[in-house]
Amino acid sequence: MIPFLKRLKRSPPYCLEGSGYKTKGRTSKRLGECSPLPSRLRQSQVTLTPTDINRRSKPIQEIEGAVVRFAGDSGDGMQLTGNQFTTASAIFGNDVSTFPDYPAEIRAPTSSLTGVSGFQINFSSRSIHTPGDHVDTLIAMNPVALRTNLGDLVRGGLIITNSDNFNDINLAKAGYAENPLEDGSLDKNYRVVKIPLSRLNRETLADTGLGVRVIDRCKNFFALGLTYWLYDRPLDPTLHWIHNKLGRSPAIAKANIRSLHAGYHFGETTELFTTSYRVVKATIPPGKYRTITGNDGLAMGLITAAQKANRKLFYGSYPITPASDILHALARYKNFGVYTFQAEDEIAAVTAAIGASFAGALAATGTSGPGLTLKNEGIGLAVMTELPLVIIDVQRGGPSTGLPTKTEQADLLQSLFGRSGECPIPVIAPCSPADCFNTAIEAFRISIRFMVPVLVLSDGYLANAAEPWCIPDAKDIPAIDIPVPEASPDQPFLPYARNNDLARPWALPGTPGFEHRVGGLEKENLTGVVSYDADNHHAMVQLRARKVANVTRMIEPVAVTGPSSGELLVVGWGGTFGAITVACDRLRASGRQVSNLHLRHLNPLPPNLGDVLERFKRILVPEVNLGQLVLLLRAKFLVDAVGFNRVRGKPFLSTEVEEEIVRLLQEKK
Repeated sequence: MIPFLKRLKRSPPYCLEGSGYKTKGRTSKRLGECSPLPSRLRQSQVTLTPTDINRRSKPIQEIEGAVVRFAGDSGDGMQLTGNQFTTASAIFGNDVSTFPDYPAEIRAPTSSLTGVSGFQINFSSRSIHTPGDHVDTLIAMNPVALRTNLGDLVRGGLIITNSDNFNDINLAKAGYAENPLEDGSLDKNYRVVKIPLSRLNRETLADTGLGVRVIDRCKNFFALGLTYWLYDRPLDPTLHWIHNKLGRSPAIAKANIRSLHAGYHFGETTELFTTSYRVVKATIPPGKYRTITGNDGLAMGLITAAQKANRKLFYGSYPITPASDILHALARYKNFGVYTFQAEDEIAAVTAAIGASFAGALAATGTSGPGLTLKNEGIGLAVMTELPLVIIDVQRGGPSTGLPTKTEQADLLQSLFGRSGECPIPVIAPCSPADCFNTAIEAFRISIRFMVPVLVLSDGYLANAAEPWCIPDAKDIPAIDIPVPEASPDQPFLPYARNNDLARPWALPGTPGFEHRVGGLEKENLTGVVSYDADNHHAMVQLRARKVANVTRMIEPVAVTGPSSGELLVVGWGGTFGAITVACDRLRASGRQVSNLHLRHLNPLPPNLGDVLERFKRILVPEVNLGQLVLLLRAKFLVDAVGFNRVRGKPFLSTEVEEEIVRLLQEKK
């Protein structure tokens, strides 16, 4: 058993296991039961206790699923609120998919249209793949949150507002001439619930002795408690989070507990709500689950790969949004042989990782957007030295600083052709947050087997989104074998001798008999000495290219979902997986003949891809760029591929993809 995966199975914050639920190592017999809170936190002076949650006086309506969005200023705690709601929904047994959306500024100006922070969660009793196209319930903490998010609310949707913040100053900042809560403009299309949330929260905490500013920071938990009541979510996961996070500040912890309870019981006692909703458990395969983001998945995959290879893990990185969380996550696991290095710049990060690889560690580096541009010189060095290295690029809106907290897929061509000279490397892309774990392990398998740097193309959407992840058993993950070269006393060591995959030996420095030199200058084939010979350079360029092409030996044939041939094939990669899958499933259910496939391997492409593409009359490629994969497919396979491109810093909506598919099917050629 790998110690790291064993620990994950024992100690994730909240875990679903069969019909029971696990919290901090204790499995409850029924939903909502957790180990009791410490007495100092139980004594939070609330009128009602958590056990009263099971005594509901208002009717509960069962629904298949719902999409909820929390929105407010970047200092209102919307990301925390959304994460807590996600955890509670996962523990309840729902399938979940999230979309955090926040500004680039650490603390954007209050009540500014550009400073709104939002967190959207889709939770359902069936399998889901996206955070939802439209919002069913919008919790708007101020006028700008309402204005910027109202367009995504379904007709007849529910708006819950903090009416205390709808004053003249905030209305003017949002561009409202009149108060939309009072002029009736919302009543025709939406259900509006006006709650003086700030005032109610202050009254709840009036006798705590805390200052007004501290009290106001608890209002997001009042809103969270109300939403928990509205959708019949358990409070215990959040109560335990408060204990673990704020337990050293009992006064702050008690205040947040009281606000959470007050919001919950406000929903139960107020006449503003006549009913609440329940999304029943989803049917999922048995196992131990935890919620996982894409960045967490990459970090856990890197650690697992290192342990499966029985090597130390080195991760060198320069902090950059949205890739920084990988560095943060890995830094917590030093006891598993993980070495993290925060470098002074991108070049230092990648070259330090190359040095660690030369010394025998499994080495990786991470970045985003403009950081990849800076790393490309170092990646070229890894190609020339033919050392294993994993590079993670969490793509974001560009160019330059661009949109640091928004998603994009515009680094594909850079990852393939952005380095000097003939410098090919394998490129793979995960399709979901949970898939990031497997992708990181596969990247190291390719890198070690072929002695080549491998680039993983994630994106901002996958990095921050969350979904349930079944923690795998260690025995189900094959070991990563690292061939150990043998020294011969009769023959000189040849550092660039190659095996059937054209990989050179990974000889560790300091090993007797394996003395050799590496560096950025071209090497003579076999001997590895510096060479300026023209024919040798041509031969080495071809060898390195053929080695990357040989990676197809590890790639499974690409599979088509839907008819194996026909009128239209939708091809995607990366974070477009969810929207494409939902759109195509919906169309096939309605009788439309449409097929789809998703590419994990972008260089080299799957060996049977050309044959698959030829079986369809038209090919649609949705991308969050201006058409990079479609350019490659048209150039390599000479197929009638067309792009569907949106570069807005947001993932595709499934309805957008669906409408484009229908348009193409109806279009006469």
